[in-house]
Amino acid sequence: MAKPNKPQQIQPKTAAPAPARPQAAAPKAKADTPSVFGQRNDKLVFGKETYKWMLIGIAIMAVGFILMSGGSMPDPNTWDESIIYSSTRTVVAPFLILSGLGVQIFAIFKKNSTAE
Repeated sequence: MAKPNKPQQIQPKTAAPAPARPQAAAPKAKADTPSVFGQRNDKLVFGKETYKWMLIGIAIMAVGFILMSGGSMPDPNTWDESIIYSSTRTVVAPFLILSGLGVQIFAIFKKNSTAE
């Protein structure tokens, strides 16, 4: 009678420890070069005129959202399509919102008039 084969157990291989990496020396700053973090920059990203255009764009969009919200039905028991689907809500208000976004894009990409 033949002996049944026993499954062989596989011994896990242990990984050799990784060699230590040498630490790279930090670059030395020149004595006459000021530190980037030590300086304070009070300049704004955009100029005064750009912020004015941005506020105009926000105001145009706000008017568009107010026109889109509209009023309510005078009588809750009746349905008046001329109030819900008026041209003010479906055409004028979305046009104002998109125009306001266009003004915002114009304001962001506009060059400042005071070149330095």
